[in-house]
Amino acid sequence: MITRFEVAADEAGLRLDQIVPKHVAGLSRRKARAVIDLGGVFVDRARVKVAGRPVRAGQRIEVNLGGAIERTEPPPAPELVFVDDHVIVAAKPAGLVTAPTPESDRGDLLDQLAQQFGEVYLDHRLDLPTSGLLVFARTREANKRLGDAFVRHDIDREYRAVAIGALAPQTVDRPVQGKRAVTTFRVLEPLAGATLVAAQLETGRTHQIRLHLAGLGHPVAGDRQHGGELARTFTPRAPRLALHAAVLGFTHPATGERVRFERELPDELARWIARLRAPAAAAP
Repeated sequence: MITRFEVAADEAGLRLDQIVPKHVAGLSRRKARAVIDLGGVFVDRARVKVAGRPVRAGQRIEVNLGGAIERTEPPPAPELVFVDDHVIVAAKPAGLVTAPTPESDRGDLLDQLAQQFGEVYLDHRLDLPTSGLLVFARTREANKRLGDAFVRHDIDREYRAVAIGALAPQTVDRPVQGKRAVTTFRVLEPLAGATLVAAQLETGRTHQIRLHLAGLGHPVAGDRQHGGELARTFTPRAPRLALHAAVLGFTHPATGERVRFERELPDELARWIARLRAPAAAAP
């Protein structure tokens, strides 16, 4: 939930933790301080984390409320796959945000890496429910070279996905958010009522694989956002979005060597796929 308001003349001088609960229904001053501490409050589009900061008339304030304020468990930690002075390759678990959101700038993958390694640069993202490999730069030069590689599409990215129904191998060239988006799908294994596929990205648009598969009528199992009725009713129910960034390859920004990393499907998806495999193997 997002609340936006402008500071009135008679509110000038109030502390941030006083004015926020005044405009957000049901928010106590204690919770307002927690929201501010998490990074969910912006003043004139700048994130402010000082609860005692006085406000001025005419300032525009945005308050972002969401699940972060209710979470008591620490965020899941990534697996560090490769680290040197120039790059970090990490395996993100499902349920971990890649980078800061309007709701919070704490506990996300980028924040966890920065806490451990200092200066870290974000080069690409994975959706919250998607697991798998990501590369981060540790220097400005490495960030520039990796960024250029992403622009040139000189990054190898291959995902594993469980598409509902019998999907045929194909390449989809269909715009996403008005921009060209190309995904090539290979069939790895037919399953009971679904297909395990490898999805190779030529471009990297937001939700590209999910949207392309949904557009084909074979949404990713567990996709609550784009999967429609097929994803909602598919059984056995997926433990989460059945999408995993399994392969990541790029030219190392310092050595010039082509490097490649792979990570198998996480246990919760592998066990679920085994349940789909057993009936398929028993079919005549």
